[in-house]
Amino acid sequence: MSFKDKISSLLFGAKKEEPADETLLTEQEHKIPETVPEIQTATPNDPSRLEIPADHPIRQLHELRQKESGPLPYPRLCMDEDGVLPPELLEKEMNRLQSSLKSVCGTRLKGTKGRIRGKHSKKKAETEAETEEDQLVMDARPWFFLSSDKIYAWMLVFPPVGPGAELTRDMIYQALTAQGISYGLETALLDRVAHDRDRYFNLYLVAKGKPAFDGRNGNIVDNFPRVIQRELEVNEFGQVDYTALNLICNVEEGQEICHLIRPTEGEPGRTVLNQEVPAKSGKSVPLPKGRNTEIGEDGDTLIASMPGHVEFSGSTFQVKPVLDIDGDVDFSTGKIKFVGDVNIKGDVLSGFTVKAMGNIYVGGVVEAGSTVEAGGDLTVVKGILGDGTTVIRAGRCIFAKYIENATIFVRENLQTDCIVNGKVYCDGEVIIRSGRGSIIGGRVWAAKRVSASAIGAKSEVKTAIALGGMPCSTLEKDLIRKKLANLASELEKLEAQLDSHAKTSLMGKLRMKISMAEHRLKQLDEELDNAKEELKNQKEQDSGRMECGVAYAGTEISIGDEFLRLRQETHQCVAKLLCDEIVLM
Repeated sequence: MSFKDKISSLLFGAKKEEPADETLLTEQEHKIPETVPEIQTATPNDPSRLEIPADHPIRQLHELRQKESGPLPYPRLCMDEDGVLPPELLEKEMNRLQSSLKSVCGTRLKGTKGRIRGKHSKKKAETEAETEEDQLVMDARPWFFLSSDKIYAWMLVFPPVGPGAELTRDMIYQALTAQGISYGLETALLDRVAHDRDRYFNLYLVAKGKPAFDGRNGNIVDNFPRVIQRELEVNEFGQVDYTALNLICNVEEGQEICHLIRPTEGEPGRTVLNQEVPAKSGKSVPLPKGRNTEIGEDGDTLIASMPGHVEFSGSTFQVKPVLDIDGDVDFSTGKIKFVGDVNIKGDVLSGFTVKAMGNIYVGGVVEAGSTVEAGGDLTVVKGILGDGTTVIRAGRCIFAKYIENATIFVRENLQTDCIVNGKVYCDGEVIIRSGRGSIIGGRVWAAKRVSASAIGAKSEVKTAIALGGMPCSTLEKDLIRKKLANLASELEKLEAQLDSHAKTSLMGKLRMKISMAEHRLKQLDEELDNAKEELKNQKEQDSGRMECGVAYAGTEISIGDEFLRLRQETHQCVAKLLCDEIVLM
C-alpha cells in the first residue's frame, strides 16, 4: 500500500477488499495499532498503583475486549488517585487486591475459554468455533473490593463478552445492593461511571465509610520537672557557677503542682456495609498525689498543702519542707537534723553536723571537723575545707568548688574543680574538668570513671586512682566493723561493772546496736559477694576507665586486682583493663 493510501485509510477508513488468504484476514482482524503502547505497569512513584504482571488474566480479558470493540484504554488500577488515603492502609490492601483481582479475573476468563479456543482453532474447526462464539453471552459485571476493615470499597467493571449487555446505572446499583454496600456511596461518581467511555478495567473508589476514632487517654501536665538535671555547665573559661544549679524547686502553699487532662470518649465509625464500628474510650490516669499534696476542688489539679520543695519520687509528687538558714551553722543553730531539704546561706562551721533526708545547699564553706550528710544532692558553693576528720555523705550527687583533706562518700556522681589529699568513694563517676581540674594526693575510688585535667603533681606526690567494684559498700563495711569493735569493747567494760538498773538498760541498748550492725554487715557481705560474681562475668570495657590530660609520675592506678604505678609523666592518658592488664592508651 502506498503512503497516500495509508493516509486515506487512517482518515476515511480502509476500503473493504476480499483478502486472497484467510490467514491474512485473521492477522488483520487481530492486529493492534502500533501507536498503542503495551499495558502499563505500576509507576514507581505512585504506591497506590497496582502492578499488572505479564501473566495476569486481566491482560487476556483486555485483549479479548479489544478484538471485539477495537482499541481500548488499558487498565488503570489505582487505589487512591486523589492521595487522600492513609499510606499504611494502601500498603496493607495492595497485596489483598492483587490476590482477589487475580482470582476473579481468572474465573471470568474461564467463562470465555471456549471463545478463545474457537478464535485460534484450526481451519477445519472454524465453523464449530464460530457457532460456540455466537452462543457465548456475558453481560458487563461490576466487581467490588472491600478493605479488610470494610471502611472503603472499590469497583472495577468487566466489559461484556459477545452480545452481552453494556454497563448501566441500574446494573451498578443492583450489584451494590447484592453486596450490601449502602453507606458512604459516591453517587456522583457512580452515575458518571455508568456512562463513562472508559469505564471498563478501571478501579474506582466508590464508597467511603466512617473510621472509628478511639478516645484519647488522660494525661498529666506537670508544672515541675520529674527529673532534675544534675549536670554542671562549664563556660568558655572553664568555670562553673555552683550558685546556679537550681536543684531545689520551691513551692508555695496552694500552688498548683500539676493538672489532669481528662480522657475523651471514642467516636464510633460505620462501614460501607452500614455496620457500626465500635470505638474505645480513653483511659483515665490518677493524679500523682504524694505527701503534703492535695487534690483541688475541681478534682483536676494537684496542689501543695504546705510550702517546701517539690520532688517526684516513685510515682508521686511530694512536697518536702525546706529549712532555710540565713547565716552560718554555728552555736546559734546548733546541730541540724531535718527530714526535708536544708538551704544554708552561710558556712558549716567546724565541729557542727548537718543531716537531711533531702538535698542540702551550702552557700559558703564546709569547714574542717564538720559532718554533712544529705539523702539527696549536696551542693557546696565555696568548697569543702577539711582536716582529715571531715566526713561528707550524699545519697545522690555532690557538687563542690573544691575538696581538701576530707572523706567523701557519694552514691552517684561527684563533680568539682579540684581534689587535694581527699579520700573519695564514688559509685558513679568522678569528674574534675572545670577550673584547675586537678587530683593531687589522696585516693579516689570510682566504680565507673575518673576524668580529670591533671592527676598527681610534678613533685611525684602519691596519688591513687582505683576503678571498678563497689566503693561505697566497701567503705560502709569497714566502718561497721570498726563500730562493732567499739561496741564490743564497751559491752565488755559494762559486763565488768556491778549489777544495777542502769547497767541492765545500757547493756540492752548496746546489744540492740550490735544486733543491727551485724545485720547490716551481713547484708553488705551478700551485696559484695553478688557484685564479685557479676565482676567475674563483666566485660573488661565495663570495669572502669581513667581519663586525664596529664598523669604525673607517682600516680598509682588499680583496677580490680591489677596495679600500675607511673614512672614518668604521661600526656593525654587513658587507662583501662585489657587482657587482665592495665594499659595506657
